[in-house]
Amino acid sequence: MQSSQRRLSGFVTLQSGPTQLARFCYGQPTMQAKRSTKGGNAREVIAVALPMVVSLCCDTVLVFTGRWVVARLGGSSMNAVFAGGLTAFAMQTFFVGLIGYSTALVGQQFGAGRSERCVMATYQALIVALLAWPLLLLLIPVGNAVFPRLGLPPSQMVEQIRYFDLLMMGSVSGLLRGAFSGFFSGIGRTRVVMLASFVAMTSNLPLVWCFVLGRFGLPAMGVTGAAIGSMLASALGLSVLVVAFFSHQGAKRFGSIPRFRVERSLMAELLAKGTPSGAEFFLNMLAFQAIVFLFQRQGEVSATAASIMFNWDMVSFVPLVGVEVGVTSLVGRYAAARNFAAVRRTLRSGLKLGWLFSSLVLVAFVAFPGALVDVFAASSPSDTFVQARSLTINMIRIAAVYVTMEAVLLVFTGALRGVGDTLFAMLASTGLHWLTVLGLWWTLEVLGLSTLTGWTVLVAVFFFFPLAFGVRWSTGRWRRVKVAEKAVS
Repeated sequence: MQSSQRRLSGFVTLQSGPTQLARFCYGQPTMQAKRSTKGGNAREVIAVALPMVVSLCCDTVLVFTGRWVVARLGGSSMNAVFAGGLTAFAMQTFFVGLIGYSTALVGQQFGAGRSERCVMATYQALIVALLAWPLLLLLIPVGNAVFPRLGLPPSQMVEQIRYFDLLMMGSVSGLLRGAFSGFFSGIGRTRVVMLASFVAMTSNLPLVWCFVLGRFGLPAMGVTGAAIGSMLASALGLSVLVVAFFSHQGAKRFGSIPRFRVERSLMAELLAKGTPSGAEFFLNMLAFQAIVFLFQRQGEVSATAASIMFNWDMVSFVPLVGVEVGVTSLVGRYAAARNFAAVRRTLRSGLKLGWLFSSLVLVAFVAFPGALVDVFAASSPSDTFVQARSLTINMIRIAAVYVTMEAVLLVFTGALRGVGDTLFAMLASTGLHWLTVLGLWWTLEVLGLSTLTGWTVLVAVFFFFPLAFGVRWSTGRWRRVKVAEKAVS
């Protein structure tokens, strides 16, 4: 097993060219999947999860800054980018979730000492990504047909369709990034994922700024420019992962890189365990999309307030996904090594790390809601923004109630995915998400209550999420889920 892991270490270490950069990306192996009294401690979880937290913070900032630049054009354009981007992502989520399970699959193979199969597992995710892209292109007319039936303002609808079409055309970049990221996250080399996200983030703002507003001789392309700039930034981030994975020197040190092909057993496992994850992600995102449109149907003031609120909700939520990925990776490896004491320590460490981050968000939401809202104010705020400001401030304060529960939900979700208990995760998560949609619909559409009341109902229902996942974990049924068998040393 140790020799197998050393060969994997050689595969992902660049020895020529920008050597210092390679050392920063890869560092030292973050764990050995053996029985250790220290396995799964806070330091190890931080080592794997923190680069993912930073990576997802970079991705969040990338999306956030794009919307911030578009907000200079007015509230209608910002709402178009928010809803159009959300719809495009929602249509990709099944494949994003399916491909994302490769993190757990790679982690299990690594924990079992099967380093060559880590690469083969990633190949299966790449094959799925390439096959998914043409299917996503076929969904573009579906989005174009749905938008006019949502009762949106005409000016928003035109820009929303344009933005959505372009993002769908460039969706292959994000799918491939997910596949390559799954490899590095699965083996614990998350710093290269962080670097890729940092490259994408730092390039996004200047690209979007130039294309949206017209700088350095470029024409002002508005919402179209926002989509083009974001796609170029994503492609730059992808290039970092591609270079690291297919490095000539890395391949030479690894020995023999497996041929790029379908490997039946790994593809079958990816599809069997990843399909529930993909279905969960898709159905949950569809529910979130329904929630956004329910708020948008209440008028432009409600739509603006919801757009700003959900942007800040993304800031509080997405970085915690980094903790989830770290927990998934470590739990998968330790479960494959049958080290259940380390599995439990990983869970506790993940909760501590998640609560630490959430406490900072809670303070910001309670103490500075007005400043958070004003970030999206144009130089001359519109009447709509002025009316939406007080509503958004109250929504942010109410959101502070549940931010610490987000950490509990994501850590338990990551742990269940790490051991392959994806079917329960899908059923529980999707059921609760659609219960939330039903509650919001009843509050806003049937009872005709205010946007703020609807938001309060949404937050109240959310408390059932971490409870359901915590109870599932406490039953210990996850021990029965079969993971990769440990290789003979």
